[in-house]
This record gives sequence, structure tokens and C-alpha cells, in this order.
Amino acid sequence: MELELARPAEVLLVEDNETDVILTRKSFERARLAVNLHHVSNGEQCMAFLQRGSGYESAPTPDLILLDLNMPVMDGRETLARLVEDERLQHLPVVVLTTSDDERDIFDMYQLRCSAYLTKPVDFPKFQELVTQLGIWWFTLVVLPNAAAR
Repeated sequence: MELELARPAEVLLVEDNETDVILTRKSFERARLAVNLHHVSNGEQCMAFLQRGSGYESAPTPDLILLDLNMPVMDGRETLARLVEDERLQHLPVVVLTTSDDERDIFDMYQLRCSAYLTKPVDFPKFQELVTQLGIWWFTLVVLPNAAAR
């Protein structure tokens, strides 16, 4: 299934596990989703990317942030809290994509206004299906703001 988009979607993956980064990239490719996947390894790098800090001056504004919870330096919990505190960034959609299925984590992330919470499957075919379904949902059904409106 080839999805028709006016432009490739800009996705920021905030993930410290290199295997999960590779799996996510391959899943988008196999789903034939027109996605520019950008990657940072922790929340501190995420904030630098979003604020166009040093090394990220030409970073695009993501259409979607995929956020892991358990990372070094600044975890996903603190990252999401900082995103919602920043008026320039709080409009960005954030999907938590993590191995945690802890009820407290789920509740806390929705309290911080994540757009969705997804638990990573352990095997690649299920992970690929999850990313494919997320891409189809997010980039064909969800109405995203026009870049000019930002």
C-alpha cells in the first residue's frame, strides 16, 4: 500500500536503543510510508533538535514525535513535561512508543497530554505492523496543521 502525501512526513524518533531505531526505520520503509525519520538518543537531544540548538540549526519541525520513556540523560517523562511547558512546542503531537506497559506510566503520560501511548511488541513482524498501522492512521486519517500555520 503506497500512501499519497503532499510531502514526506517529518518524524522525530527519540530512542536510545539502536536496534529499535533500525526496526522503526525498516518498518516505515516496508510500509512504503513517505517519512523523513530523524533520530536522537535522549530527551536532551530532543529538546535541542526541537529548539534548533547547536548541531540542529536546520532541523525541521516534526509532524510527529515518537518518544521512548526509558533513556539516559533525560528520559521520556521529563522530555514530555518540558514539551508541554514550552508554548512553542506544546502543539507537537507526541506518541509514546515504549516497552513499558505499567499503568502508572500510561496514566502519567496521558496526564502530560501525549497523543497516544503504544507498547512495543517484542517480535519484528508485530512491531512492523504497529508502525505500519500508526503511519496509516497518523498520515492518512489525522488532520495535521499546515506548516505555514505554525
